[in-house]
Amino acid sequence: MRKKTFAAASLLAAAMLTLSACGSGDAGDSPVAVVSEDTSQQAATVLDQPFEKPDLVLTDTQGKKYDLRQETAGRPTLIYFGYTNCPDVCPLTMNNLAVAKKQLPQADQDKLRIVFVTTDPDRDTPAALGKWLKGIDPQVVGLTGGFDTVQAGARTLGITIEPPHKDKNGKTVSTHGTQVIAFSPKTDAGYVLYSEEATVDDYTKDLPKIIKGENP
Repeated sequence: MRKKTFAAASLLAAAMLTLSACGSGDAGDSPVAVVSEDTSQQAATVLDQPFEKPDLVLTDTQGKKYDLRQETAGRPTLIYFGYTNCPDVCPLTMNNLAVAKKQLPQADQDKLRIVFVTTDPDRDTPAALGKWLKGIDPQVVGLTGGFDTVQAGARTLGITIEPPHKDKNGKTVSTHGTQVIAFSPKTDAGYVLYSEEATVDDYTKDLPKIIKGENP
């Protein structure tokens, strides 16, 4: 397992390092934070200063209010910010998580909460989210809501997302951080950060420990 414990001073910068303009083919203008060491090949980063779980109340795929802190309290939780029209990193990340989850015993699968928060809420309605996630893993919690609310929640985790915009080909894209944050069932704090380099094997190896709130 590729992992490193980060000093608090570089934590936020590390979390903000990866931005992806999904499908745009041109992320050169995307702002990224500068870090003093190369983390591009790391799959997992164990954080020495865990993130507090975002205080987000959004809408799930059934159109019902979903209080993130309340609904996931005491449960191992993975959170990812992305959008359903993304042609590359978002579906890959979610499929990797779904495949790894299926390797767990059923009891552990039932404990785990995987939460997908859209960065493109105008297009990702509850119905659209539900349809997309059904093809990946129907148990994934899909959440949508006001963009400003989502953006603020992501920012508390050091994840930068920008309002959806048209690329040079007229296609709407959403530029967003590609990290997955794992929250401990013991503390409800986000203590492991996964980059888009994380593979199915990485998640398969780590999830049994995440379920228990242990370091991967």
